[in-house]
Amino acid sequence: MSFVKVITSKLSIARIAAPKTILTSCYCTDVEHQIQIPNRIHRGPTDILQALESTVQRDYTAAHYKYHDDPYLTPMSNLGKRTFAMAQEAGRKAAHWVRKENADLFQHREAEPMIKAFVPPKIYTENSDVCEEDLINAIKDVQVADSTLIYKLLKNKNVDISHGTLQQLLELICFYNCEEPLGEEFIEERWFKQSARGKERQRKTWKDGSFAEEVFISFENPGAEAYSAIIQGMAKYGQIDRSAQLFEEAQNKGLVLSADTFNAIISVSDFLKEGYDHRWKFILETLSLMSMAKVKPNLGTLNSVLKILSTMGTGKVVKQHVLRTLSEFRALGIEPSLASWYYVLISFCKERGPVSPILRNIMAELNGKEFKIRDSRDTFFFVTAMDVCHHHLCDKELAKQVDNLLHLHNNYDLIGDSYKESIYYRHYITLLCKTEPLEDFMENVYQKLVPNIYVPEPSVMLDILKYVEANDAINYLPRLWSDIVIFDHANRENILTLILNIMINNGNREAQIVEKLSNVAWDIWSKVEYQQEHRTKVLSFTGDMLGKIMTLTLRNNDFEKASKVMDKLENNQQSVLGVPQFETLKLYVDHCIQQKRPSSGIDCLQYAVDSGFEQASELAASLIKHLTLDETHLQRISSLVGQAVLTENSVTEV
Repeated sequence: MSFVKVITSKLSIARIAAPKTILTSCYCTDVEHQIQIPNRIHRGPTDILQALESTVQRDYTAAHYKYHDDPYLTPMSNLGKRTFAMAQEAGRKAAHWVRKENADLFQHREAEPMIKAFVPPKIYTENSDVCEEDLINAIKDVQVADSTLIYKLLKNKNVDISHGTLQQLLELICFYNCEEPLGEEFIEERWFKQSARGKERQRKTWKDGSFAEEVFISFENPGAEAYSAIIQGMAKYGQIDRSAQLFEEAQNKGLVLSADTFNAIISVSDFLKEGYDHRWKFILETLSLMSMAKVKPNLGTLNSVLKILSTMGTGKVVKQHVLRTLSEFRALGIEPSLASWYYVLISFCKERGPVSPILRNIMAELNGKEFKIRDSRDTFFFVTAMDVCHHHLCDKELAKQVDNLLHLHNNYDLIGDSYKESIYYRHYITLLCKTEPLEDFMENVYQKLVPNIYVPEPSVMLDILKYVEANDAINYLPRLWSDIVIFDHANRENILTLILNIMINNGNREAQIVEKLSNVAWDIWSKVEYQQEHRTKVLSFTGDMLGKIMTLTLRNNDFEKASKVMDKLENNQQSVLGVPQFETLKLYVDHCIQQKRPSSGIDCLQYAVDSGFEQASELAASLIKHLTLDETHLQRISSLVGQAVLTENSVTEV
């Protein structure tokens, strides 16, 4: 038996120090083993969770975890998903309100040490006894309303506020335009509202004469930091002229403004200058001012310049400026972000401009990389890139590269919001629908993404249905119709019309297929016939729709359902627009003959006569020839098409 002697040391010291070599020697041998103890690696509090999360792949057959794991409760339409998520968010807000209004009931400690998020927020009133420390804490916690109230209370008590605290307060209220920001815990509301917020900021929303301007004026001698804060706030919220005036005022005072302030002025130069040449000249002048002030440009500077260049048309000179700007900033060590590439795309790939392959070059540089948010506009890249793949290049392979990059590592965090996600998949699915083999598209794309990742809009469903029609792939229609019902698209007349056309033109007469198509047709009948009257847009039958439903049910030998449709045509001739094809009426009469139903056949004949069909006599002749009619039946036929038809078919004059 061997005994091993191990030379040990304190592991806590060894991990922090440089790697050391530890030797172990055995009494029975002279072999030496070297053990390398690595340096200590700092781990964050969520590193283990992230490691576990990286081992789990997305389950495309399951709904998002925020929904109930029950197929009957999981929302399957865009409106349903939004309503469900916002209802949950409303519940959280209600809980926050209860805790805030009844803070005295929630004084127990949930954890040790205390977790601040679990503690009810402190409530300030006009009678609160506050100090500057309270103001600092409110600013640190991004409480705009409380910061405003505490500042006013301190002013009323003639309490001096330090310059640093006043500067922090100005930066806070300028950044949020004196409005309370949405809490970080309300993820769903931010997910569904972010696109709407972006549209609002395209117009002036800055509050003139607001608390922000009051704080700015309170500075005895505003410095560069105060000017930088107020200028950036005004530029961000659309008060362009006033921000430009303050910028010029600061320059006249010789103040060295921050790089972000220069960026803000550059980004609104399209509002300050009208012509393209004037805008570019203004940008160069502003960059020269930065250089003279020895202010180092940053990524925001690059993106601000590219943003304005993207608004300057499709000329060759503009594209040269874009490429030269990228090159010069890279020489300064500033690498483009996804927002930079977004501006490059919209500069080169205009809707009415020449086709540009610039996206292929961009993807060659971005493939295999993981991205973090560096600019608020980074979230526009993927949706714009997919739009270029779809409309500008019509390149499915490039679209797949973009999609692979989006799903690499945590890049999906940069999809943006619900609106951008929906637009992205609309372009992706529509492009693959037009370029992929139908079977591959349905199995590898549609089956994978719909409905848990993406719910197709009506226009996308129309494109898919047209693709099915072009390939005569009638076997996919029942599945698509089921999805259309679930997605609440069954009230779209253009979709219903296209589905009926596809089924009518189907050449497959297998019993199973015919039965499924008949069921779909009758489902369409039920959806329209029994729709809720309070709907804002009530769908009405047309004669052509009813005729096709009748044809499909008759192909399945379902005479009773066809008779209900025929009754609808007869009894609502004034409200039903148009008439069915004569072949439909002839098919119905043939089934009346098979079912020995002369009265139903004569009712159809009457409808044909009332609708002005010149071939109505053919229906009468068929009824006379194949059925045994009594005197009443013959009199009705005679009154509808005349005695001549009876004579021609060897029937004694009635």
